[in-house]
Amino acid sequence: MDLAVLAGILSTGLFAMSYLPMLVKAARTRDLSSYSFGNLAITNVGNAVHSVYVFSLPLGPIWFLHTFYLVASALMLAWFLRYRTTGRRTDAATSPTSRLDAERVVPDERRQLTARRTSSVTFSSTADDQLRTAKPTDHMSPSSRLALSSKPRVA
Repeated sequence: MDLAVLAGILSTGLFAMSYLPMLVKAARTRDLSSYSFGNLAITNVGNAVHSVYVFSLPLGPIWFLHTFYLVASALMLAWFLRYRTTGRRTDAATSPTSRLDAERVVPDERRQLTARRTSSVTFSSTADDQLRTAKPTDHMSPSSRLALSSKPRVA
């Protein structure tokens, strides 16, 4: 086997393996909000145009790699269009009451989730109140505050 073909086979496997976590996460979470429609669309158009060149070459590892890229980018675009949310953005991983999971959450769990959300809002309000009423020296240690408040010695 030629060294160039061996390198092509190895690099094809590595590139395909590097894409798999992205594809698995997108399929599992259905959260593609971090992807841009423009990027996914241009990637698919670029892959389609590049296919003219790749498939004019003799059969080899580049055919398999490019076919993988074609399928992966088409899947990402299809999933983006299918699972996109309109209006406000929600993080499916941290919002169990999102539209996707709302049907699966039983009423008791829904109450607990609402209570958790309410307590975090209360915490945020408390933290905001503390920041509004804080003095410039609140973050300093007692000895630093003492040194700042004492009058300088005149020698």
